[in-house]
Amino acid sequence: MPVTTDTSWVGPAMAQSVPWVRTSGVEFGDVTPRRAVAALPDAPELRNHVGGPHAAMIFGLGETASGAVALAAFGGAMERATPLVVRSEIQYVKLARGPLTAEAVLDRDPADVLAELDAGRRPEFAVTVSVSAEGRETARMTVVWTLRPHR
Repeated sequence: MPVTTDTSWVGPAMAQSVPWVRTSGVEFGDVTPRRAVAALPDAPELRNHVGGPHAAMIFGLGETASGAVALAAFGGAMERATPLVVRSEIQYVKLARGPLTAEAVLDRDPADVLAELDAGRRPEFAVTVSVSAEGRETARMTVVWTLRPHR
């Protein structure tokens, strides 16, 4: 099955199907089957005790960006498999201040992942995420996803 190139539907689909995306105010920028950019505006109710975005918001934005690239890459396979997070790791490297931007990059060729699914296996794929604020990286994440075949 070919990877779709029209990804204009991904942001609206994420906002419709993931209540946290709507509630938190996540906005989507460039989304392709290999890369997705998501942003979280600065808001007092999303801050921590030192005035920056709460770690849960940083993690949530990064995981959401990884989900957007997974959906863009594998949306055409949704009738036969469900994308699910298997595990994730985050490193907070600098104190974040202000609006956040997350860039998520798929670490495998989508066609290879789909070939595993076609072969009857449950593929895993990593998405690397960089979260930045004020133009500097504040967190790094790796989110490992799977495509769980429908039974």
